[in-house]
Amino acid sequence: MRQKSQNKQPNFHRDSQAYTFHSASHTYAVCAYGESPYLEECIRSLLAQSVKSRILIATSTPNAYIMSLGEKYDIPVYVNTGERGLAGDWNYALRCAETPLVTLAHQDDRYYENYGEDVLEALKRCRHPLIAFTDYNELRDGKTVTKNRLLSVKRLMLTPMKFHGFWKSRFVRRRILSLGSAICCPSVTLVKKNLDGFAFRNNMKSNIDWQAWEEISRKNGEFAYVPHPCMEHRIHQESTTSGLLEVNGRREEDLYMYGKFWPDWMARVIEHFYQSSERSNKL
Repeated sequence: MRQKSQNKQPNFHRDSQAYTFHSASHTYAVCAYGESPYLEECIRSLLAQSVKSRILIATSTPNAYIMSLGEKYDIPVYVNTGERGLAGDWNYALRCAETPLVTLAHQDDRYYENYGEDVLEALKRCRHPLIAFTDYNELRDGKTVTKNRLLSVKRLMLTPMKFHGFWKSRFVRRRILSLGSAICCPSVTLVKKNLDGFAFRNNMKSNIDWQAWEEISRKNGEFAYVPHPCMEHRIHQESTTSGLLEVNGRREEDLYMYGKFWPDWMARVIEHFYQSSERSNKL
């Protein structure tokens, strides 16, 4: 079911090469699958944002539950009948959004009320932004986890991005990505206007996002970073990441990604140390 948005098209003003984005420039595209018991909580966190943006739901598994939530909160629901899989669903959600800024909100996660406001403020500091992303906390058994080994490692990796001068450095962001996937996918807002028809590749199960950031990192432009948590990523038994770690399906994909930056022997050394930190994701 596709419903046309009644909102006006977003306005953004050009100042030399800089863009000023507003809430009307931004859409949360909620990627819904099956009947997640956390979907409504995610939607409510987006409706509670201090700065209001558009919201849509995209799904390849339409059902009464998803449709009822769309109707309850007056949110349009779009049904993907094309390419399936994680990348296919994300690409479809990205296409459904008509605005230049899109956050692919994962149905199990929840966003703090300042997420949209802080992302827009970060983007105002950019001249040619590619993505904006934030720090995050984890959500386990209904409780917020602000610190563990994995979170500490990722925050350490992203330390250079706390300095605005490094946002436009391809060298710095590629060195960070060469050490692991430090960017939390649901915290990312993509600047579609500056990504030249970008699409996620449907060749992996877990590292689709890391691969995407690696490809985008080659472009001229900025990676804007908000260095404080603006959302919570839920870790639970049914999550894709937890499942892949349990069957060790992540290792081959990690080695593939490290191979984009390092010779084989170095890729295996780095993978060994990064895997030890990721075990904190296992329930």
